[in-house]
Amino acid sequence: MNAATPPPHHRPLVPPHRRELPLRVGTRRSPLALVQTRFFLKLLTTFCPVLRGMDVFEEHAINTTGDVVQDRRLAEIGGKGLFAKEIHEALLDHRVDFAVHSLKDLETELPRGIVLACTLKREDARDTLILGPSCHGIDPADPFACLPSGAVIGTSSVRRQAQLMHARPDLTIVSIRGNVQTRLNKLAAGECAASLLALAGLRRLGMEDRASVILDPDAMVPSAGQGIVGITVREDDYELREMLSAIEDPEAKAVSTAERAMLAELDGSCRTPIGGHARLLPNGELHLTGLVARADGSFLLKRSAHGPSGEAQRIGTELGASLRADCPRDVFA
Repeated sequence: MNAATPPPHHRPLVPPHRRELPLRVGTRRSPLALVQTRFFLKLLTTFCPVLRGMDVFEEHAINTTGDVVQDRRLAEIGGKGLFAKEIHEALLDHRVDFAVHSLKDLETELPRGIVLACTLKREDARDTLILGPSCHGIDPADPFACLPSGAVIGTSSVRRQAQLMHARPDLTIVSIRGNVQTRLNKLAAGECAASLLALAGLRRLGMEDRASVILDPDAMVPSAGQGIVGITVREDDYELREMLSAIEDPEAKAVSTAERAMLAELDGSCRTPIGGHARLLPNGELHLTGLVARADGSFLLKRSAHGPSGEAQRIGTELGASLRADCPRDVFA
């Protein structure tokens, strides 16, 4: 990832001046989280040249429950918010000043006193198949045809599991957790025939070549917020919020607003397979696809909506309500 030249819509950054330096940034300890955090800090210094060469930032890598507990699915230990819980506790306790997250790991409703200050330009939101040696015969028209009958597929994502099982009910799904390298090592060790990872993470780690098949969002609807980095701060830290608003990416803001509004309306549990993917069309309109399913793939409902990007919140809320209305009650149990 390279920090691009500031586009014309960005305002010049004004560094905080009424507080002690360095500014402390909270992040997970995973290699991907650290790469994303360092990219974000580099971006800040690109937009604010006065920060270059100064000891302005202090990195705080924090152990989260989601990273520490690796032997159970997230749904069994409290959901994806466990990748942010300890980081937000540090933020509220003033041990860090702001925090960097993969947006898909953030709860739809943030803890009281914390706000999403900005979202950065989205990396590719698509999922990928990582294939082991038993998989062959890649067919662009049927991305799952390369998976042998009855193959064991490793993933901890109920969203990915549901869509795979809907397309290929013969497959067997096993839980496989850990950072990107850990998952690749488990695949190499033969624990499964294939696995799935986000293309964004592979790209940011310089490992895009490990992607065997890049899945079109129509074949595998991504997670809401996938590929977007989000920065959270304390709600009352107006100085830092103003500083960060200057690097907000308008497109990332629009699509993430739609996707997270849909999630909020669905109000599914961490066991509910939900996908959400928004994009801006050439005419400037926002197109949002939402998906709700059963984990075993026996039910899957996918629906789309579109409208002005300035109405992203409404589009997401209405699509979420439409999906919820037509889903069996047990899907949200």
